[in-house]
Amino acid sequence: MIKISIIGSGNVAHHLIQAFEQSGEVELVQVFARNRQSVAGMVADAKIISDYQLLEQADLYLISVSDDAIAEVSEQLPFSGRFVAHTSGTKPLNILSDKNRKAVFYPLQTFSKSKQVDFSQIPICLESQNPQDLEVLKKVAGKISRHVYEIDSEKRKSLHVSAVFVSNFVNHLYRMGEEICHKNDISFDILKPLIIEVADKINYLSPKDAQTGPAKRGDQKTIQAHLDYLQDDPEKYEIYKLLTQAIRSKNEKL
Repeated sequence: MIKISIIGSGNVAHHLIQAFEQSGEVELVQVFARNRQSVAGMVADAKIISDYQLLEQADLYLISVSDDAIAEVSEQLPFSGRFVAHTSGTKPLNILSDKNRKAVFYPLQTFSKSKQVDFSQIPICLESQNPQDLEVLKKVAGKISRHVYEIDSEKRKSLHVSAVFVSNFVNHLYRMGEEICHKNDISFDILKPLIIEVADKINYLSPKDAQTGPAKRGDQKTIQAHLDYLQDDPEKYEIYKLLTQAIRSKNEKL
């Protein structure tokens, strides 16, 4: 059984701990957490440490901390020659300290501690310095996910930018829609079937073919009416105008 230690206690670490514990095919040796309470109840108390010197032997150490802390954490590890991976979507392989064998184990998903996920459906993107370590990563990833990919640092950077567009930006637009609903005493729940249908469409159509709405149709009267409505909210006005122009531009080129 492959032995793993997780360094970190944030959203990604939280879900990785759950996934490995539930798999029954990976031994979670230890979890490093500066605040022990952040992972209390997820693993046995004896497995939770807050001192790097207490890290035991493992086949793989996963650094799952904020992007800005990865390099510092990897330098603080009190050993060399072992197998260490980070879980960032944006940081390259070489941000890790040269004293250990380097890799990336990036689960591509949005994580919140309060929302459960089916890890078996989450793509895991892998990168390693050598083929032998890559095989270890594949075995580990395969224990918790059905979707495992080899993605190098440059491609992963592009993938992460794409993910921000389809996830973080889209969610911000949900928030704007919710604000408009609440301002007018309308339940946001009314929009949820529409949100689900739009998301489901891309299982069958390309985003290009799934596009609908006044910008796609060139319905200038409706667009102007919407802009008039948003006059008192400059942020929403500018975003509506920018996205409308972007959609119209793309469709004019077709």
